[in-house]
Amino acid sequence: MNIAQAKEEIKNTVRIYTRKNEDGSYKIAPVHQRPVLLIGPPGIGKTAIMEQVAKECEIGLVAYTITHHTRQSAVGLPLIKNEVFGGKEYAVTEYTMSEIIASVYQCIEKQGYKEGILFIDEINCVSETLAPTMLQFLQCKTFGTHKIPDGWVIVAAGNPPQYNKSVREFDIVTLDRVKWIEVKEDYSVWRNYALKNKVHPSIIAYLDLKTEQFYKIEATADGYAFVTARGWEDLSRILWMYEELELEITVEFLFEYLQHEEVARGFLGFYQLCKRMKEEYGLMQILEGTIGEEKLEKEILKLKETEFDARVAILTFLSDGIHQKIESYDKKEQKVRIQYQEAKTLLEQLENKKETDRFSELLDRKIEQEKHAFLVKKEQGLLTKEEKWEKEQQREWLEELKNAWKQSGTKSGTEQELIRACFNQKREVQKQEKEKMQEILERAFDFAGRAFGDGQESAMFVERLSMDERILKFIQKNGCSAYQKAGACIQAEEREEELQNEIQKLTNFLQK
Repeated sequence: MNIAQAKEEIKNTVRIYTRKNEDGSYKIAPVHQRPVLLIGPPGIGKTAIMEQVAKECEIGLVAYTITHHTRQSAVGLPLIKNEVFGGKEYAVTEYTMSEIIASVYQCIEKQGYKEGILFIDEINCVSETLAPTMLQFLQCKTFGTHKIPDGWVIVAAGNPPQYNKSVREFDIVTLDRVKWIEVKEDYSVWRNYALKNKVHPSIIAYLDLKTEQFYKIEATADGYAFVTARGWEDLSRILWMYEELELEITVEFLFEYLQHEEVARGFLGFYQLCKRMKEEYGLMQILEGTIGEEKLEKEILKLKETEFDARVAILTFLSDGIHQKIESYDKKEQKVRIQYQEAKTLLEQLENKKETDRFSELLDRKIEQEKHAFLVKKEQGLLTKEEKWEKEQQREWLEELKNAWKQSGTKSGTEQELIRACFNQKREVQKQEKEKMQEILERAFDFAGRAFGDGQESAMFVERLSMDERILKFIQKNGCSAYQKAGACIQAEEREEELQNEIQKLTNFLQK
């Protein structure tokens, strides 16, 4: 299965293993909960999906790369304890708590999660001294003499033998006690991830053309030549910084991340082409409608004469520009949703407030409550980047209402009208933003249609927008006549091609 399917399977496993009976006991007793063993190529995103699963399931996460640990840190250190047996005292060896088990309890104490995932990476690459401990861990859910707390799901990950000389194969006894998930690379899944995480558009455009170079490992006389999903993503991060500092992009630099000379050289040539295309064409001006018709016509004529790879690069940057615009729109829409929820809560509170309560005091109390909740979560380390942004929007909206109330002269009995008027103003602005976004889409389709007509590139453009979850979600929710028309034309062409193939098959059959 691909990494997205593996993520869903792990989420389902977590949901099942943490389900409880009415008496609070787990429906599947911890002793019968098989650890998940995730086996897949390096750099495919195994660690990343653990973070996503923990966040989406709202549980804790403790992650370890076990090859970084000794037997002592995993099992604990020996200590001497006196015990009495048959009336005689003996010195008995015990062990301190494993560093890994201690980290689970620290997570429970610090973050308040009683349930979570203990993720052990590179489990099949441990040293000879640690190997028996890992088998005990998978079979008995213990490190040394200490057990994993109930409610914590064990997920272990490793690489297939062909990718790592240190891999140790598990015996049947161990494999019969785990839930085995084999993961394979899948560019289409990674592409969606790449769009969400702002992977450099030149990388996406290149891999759209050279999908076979997304994940490649070859044995050579000097070792291995390879590129991985992790390599492309890490290259993207540094590429943005190199561009910001206007540093030269060389094949030597690319080889630091793409350790396959043919791929590194191929991407360098395509990146330079993308850079030139981006400088020559005012794509953002085209989307925003600020380019003049005469200049636009020149851009279209020039594009018609350029090479295919260059046209693909332009399509990618055009769809990336749309993605950025919709991402900005979505953020504004999310802000309006937050304001709506706060307005709704305030209106409900106003219906129940006492005669002596003043609106300004109600707002002050709510602002202080939000500040306190923000600080508590921040101190506990539970505040995500997204939650921080949402809390800031809540406080900003409450402060805005407070200032609007002061400016209105604080007339009694107008609180509800003030809240509704302020929110309706925000909603009207967002409605205008939606119309602007629809116009941007229409301009993009107009440009692609005039430049490429019914050619392959137009179909690729529609396909790119359809593959982008953010863009597709906006279109499905708000509509786009140009997208629907283009999609219908492509479907008609595909059906016509199918009919021609069927006619040809029939003709061949009759001629026999």
